[in-house]
Amino acid sequence: MAAARHGAFHPLRVASVDPLTDDSVAVAFAVPPELRETYRYAPGQHIAVRRTTRDGGEIRRTYSLCAPAPAPGAPGPAELKVGVRLVDGGEFSTYALKELAAGDTVEVMAPAGRFVLEPRAGHFAAIVGGSGITPVLSIASTLLAREPEARFCLIRSDRTTASTMFLEEVADLKDRFPDRFQLVHALSREEQQAGLPSGRLDEERLARLLPALVPVEEISGWFLCGPFGLVRGAERALRGLGVGRERIHQEIFHVESGAVAESGAAVEPGAAVESGRAAPAGSPAHSTVTAQLDGRGGSWPVRDGETLLETVLRNRPDAPYACKGGVCGTCRAFLVRGEVRMERNFALEPEEIESGHVLACQSHPLTEEVELDFDR
Repeated sequence: MAAARHGAFHPLRVASVDPLTDDSVAVAFAVPPELRETYRYAPGQHIAVRRTTRDGGEIRRTYSLCAPAPAPGAPGPAELKVGVRLVDGGEFSTYALKELAAGDTVEVMAPAGRFVLEPRAGHFAAIVGGSGITPVLSIASTLLAREPEARFCLIRSDRTTASTMFLEEVADLKDRFPDRFQLVHALSREEQQAGLPSGRLDEERLARLLPALVPVEEISGWFLCGPFGLVRGAERALRGLGVGRERIHQEIFHVESGAVAESGAAVEPGAAVESGRAAPAGSPAHSTVTAQLDGRGGSWPVRDGETLLETVLRNRPDAPYACKGGVCGTCRAFLVRGEVRMERNFALEPEEIESGHVLACQSHPLTEEVELDFDR
């Protein structure tokens, strides 16, 4: 899976573009036989897409794969399917909804991401909002089809029924696995004839609701996906109910304006980031970054104000990245030596940081020499 962690793109033909709601579509990419092992994915992973703009610029975006993952030993996928929701001012989402058509070609990076659940026996649950359904749809459908001793509870929040992505696919899961799949649907802007009253799934509401829905302490793993506010509120509710951090997995799809990130944190190899901790004084005037990428290394001076990713990209354009905003985690690297300051972190979980990983797109050097390994 080296290509999944590095910056290699391949042109893939668009097999179909199907409307899901007024502001979202499902896009399927055809994978040629010679690339099917390259695009093998685990349930919950995402792909990055790349498009060159008319002025010669480049747009990269990440989208989660929503179809069941191929089983071990089976051939790699013949098709990759993602859901794309229109975002105000979003260049690729606007293109996908208004221009993209079957037969077009899009450059696609191999699958990546650690928001995954390899099928195993147990009782699992997810709390998702909006387009956060996409990776969880892959997780749940793969789990239920492959593991007869598994159960899954999906708690999802949407504005209205009309805005709900993959409504039919989730209903199909309920029909196929009525005894092992539990669905709870909350609408924030529309009353339902049955089910939960309308309103947002915030921390207070979830703290009351969850014990009535599932045996919270018996859930093997919780998967939270969607906007920053919903994910953080769900995490706080679960922690308040006694759920250990190791059983909570998160992926943030959208960071609202004004959200507080884990920023201003100095990171040493094996050291955890603490929210709001002041960076050590005396950052060096000149720093050098050494990077190992795809088995090849190099050392380069860091220009004033550059992130480590920007320095590496000037010399290795194949360095992996997508959002450059600390959200997708594509630029994750192991900090071998030195010290850095991460401005934002919405992608790495605490155990990843404690093991020595950083986001290169958010890291600034705090020592004269910093070494990163993108291969670990």
